Amino acid sequence: MVRFVDEVKIEVRAGHGGAGSASFRREKFVPKGGPDGGDGGRGGHVILEASRDRNTLQELYLRKRIIAENGKSGAGRNRHGRDGADIVVKVPVGTIVKDEQGHVLSDLAADGRQWIMARGGRGGLGNSHFATSVNRAPRYAQPGEEGEAGMRFLELKSMADVGLVGLPNAGKSTLLAHISNARPKIADYPFTTLAPMLGQVFMDDGDGFVVADIPGLIEGAHEGRGLGHRFLRHIERTQVLLHLVDAAPPDGRALAEQVHEVEAELKGYGDAVWHKPRLLVINKIDALGEDQLAERRAEAEQLGLPVYAVSAVSGDGIPRLLRDLYALVREQRTRHAPLSMDTEEDAA
Repeated sequence: MVRFVDEVKIEVRAGHGGAGSASFRREKFVPKGGPDGGDGGRGGHVILEASRDRNTLQELYLRKRIIAENGKSGAGRNRHGRDGADIVVKVPVGTIVKDEQGHVLSDLAADGRQWIMARGGRGGLGNSHFATSVNRAPRYAQPGEEGEAGMRFLELKSMADVGLVGLPNAGKSTLLAHISNARPKIADYPFTTLAPMLGQVFMDDGDGFVVADIPGLIEGAHEGRGLGHRFLRHIERTQVLLHLVDAAPPDGRALAEQVHEVEAELKGYGDAVWHKPRLLVINKIDALGEDQLAERRAEAEQLGLPVYAVSAVSGDGIPRLLRDLYALVREQRTRHAPLSMDTEEDAA
């Protein structure tokens, strides 16, 4: 069973460079052949590569340590040592790498992007490089350099256009299953979603957008209670938030009370999340009569957000919601440049 892992601490060690050779050419009828020591090979790199084929950091969670191959030593006849083999580890798109001090080293925010997490040591030069008119027979060569090593902290922030937020049992998983190709676990008890789940929504023009179902928030989530703080970061990259509320909650809580509880967690987490465009969706309208629905809609409109009334089960109201949501996503895409960093290194 694949486990959702979005935080990993891992030890990395690149390969050491191979030593250069201190060798001299010795052949019959070739007096004073001179130095012919070859160079050592480069140590192997440890490389991360963002891939849409991955959606969890479980592989690294189980691996704990990555050690690349050392470079081979040089030899006589100017034979260079073989470079150590690089290790390329695939991680989900949206993975952030930090050092032991918490500084961000790389943000792998695009499919196929690579970053050298630990660079292999340079191979040592053979003695053929050190021959001069004064010293024609150098008897020394360089040792190989040590490869980079240390602890790295990897953190996954899901890449999605829309984030579904709301209290437990607001119907987020049911809505995601209705509008996208995702098949989340659905049940009538709280916290059926224990990890963010992504779904692709396809529109009539052939384009679409990605929706992330974030586990239900509870009071104090931004301070680490429940499942909250650990998963709130997955909506940092989203363009739009879709805030679901239960039109007929079993405990009879008022709609405004449901909204304010989630708003407090979004605001407490930080401005990057709080100031995102947000649509308020009244879900489960199939459980209401016309008069009750009118009351809920009137109450929601007092909260200052665009309001939509839908049933994730029957599909009522969803076409209009998707149409407006898609337009808002496209508007945000053109307004904001894609998230990226300048610290990426070409792994070539």
